[in-house]
Amino acid sequence: MEIYILVILLMTIITASFYAVDKAKAEKKKWRIKEATLLLLSLCFGSLGGLFGLYVLRHKNKHWYFVVINILSLIIHV
Repeated sequence: MEIYILVILLMTIITASFYAVDKAKAEKKKWRIKEATLLLLSLCFGSLGGLFGLYVLRHKNKHWYFVVINILSLIIHV
């Protein structure tokens, strides 16, 4: 159980970091991280980081599939 929580915490930090980097690159009109990569990170135990990116960083929150995938992933992992 402790390993599961550790994996979720680690993936949350990694996923939130990827969302933050992608947002910074978008603002500077530079090369971006693929949407598929962001969604895959959210599916691989990073849904909390994805939700942080969506609602705190306000990045990709207008794409309905980001919202759906992050919420469903969170429900599955809980």
